[in-house]
Amino acid sequence: MKRAITAGALALASAATCVALAPAASAAPQACVTTSLTTGANQGVGTIRYKSSTSTCGDLNLTYSNDSTTTYGDRYAGRLRNSSGVWSTCNKGYVWASDGSHSVSDSTYWLCTDVNDGTAFTVASYYDGGDSVQITH
Repeated sequence: MKRAITAGALALASAATCVALAPAASAAPQACVTTSLTTGANQGVGTIRYKSSTSTCGDLNLTYSNDSTTTYGDRYAGRLRNSSGVWSTCNKGYVWASDGSHSVSDSTYWLCTDVNDGTAFTVASYYDGGDSVQITH
């Protein structure tokens, strides 16, 4: 019986050592990346950023907005630049957002969906440009 207990303890100790010595897994992509930018005017171009290639998020999510001219908010639209250099507003169009933080899980604030890595993007404000926003992508 003593040998069985000793053998069992030895097996557990060996297993723990193997787990501790196992090589670390390669770094996984970040879940999402958050980028700050300044909006352009309606249908315009503000700060240009690029969709992260290290993120597992496929969307451009408005997670913070601050209208520079009022305390209420504004309507915001994601805009993407194609390979010809032409900017277009994402299918969602302009969405209303009060000043403050917005949940990355709330689809109301998903300005663009299924954006390819490396794609140039910006955000436009409906009423005026120069607003501060954060896009989680």
